[in-house]
Amino acid sequence: MSATQERRSLLGRRTVVAAVGAAGAAAALTACGGSDGSEGSGSPGSPDAVEQPGSGGGKGGEVLAATADIPEGGGVVFATQKVVVTQPQQGEFKAFSSTCTHQGCAVKDVSDGVITCPCHNSTFDAATGSPTGGPATQPLPAREISVEGDSIRLV
Repeated sequence: MSATQERRSLLGRRTVVAAVGAAGAAAALTACGGSDGSEGSGSPGSPDAVEQPGSGGGKGGEVLAATADIPEGGGVVFATQKVVVTQPQQGEFKAFSSTCTHQGCAVKDVSDGVITCPCHNSTFDAATGSPTGGPATQPLPAREISVEGDSIRLV
């Protein structure tokens, strides 16, 4: 094999190896890529579907919980719906986005009137969603709920 033929063969192999490497990197980046904001299919019956008012899901939308499921002074995080429902005082229910305004982690705990984000220990007032400590400076956005009898619905 002459030097020119050997060089052409070597370039051909390099090209193939580079192409395979690029394809593998592209596949890995696609698999690890972020979402475009349309979490899941959202189709009726899928676990992440949230019924919208007027979509046949009752008067106010999807039932999240019974009022008895939300402890007074505490709350419950509904990860699929990305909402946290609190009961700051007996019979008073509030709802907020469960996405921390600091860096987008999901809040995990509600107790003693405080919503806590585990990532950097930001804390929020369970009655207002306002930050009370940690690096977060913006409040948790309010979410609309309705209380009908003993059911709490996401509107």
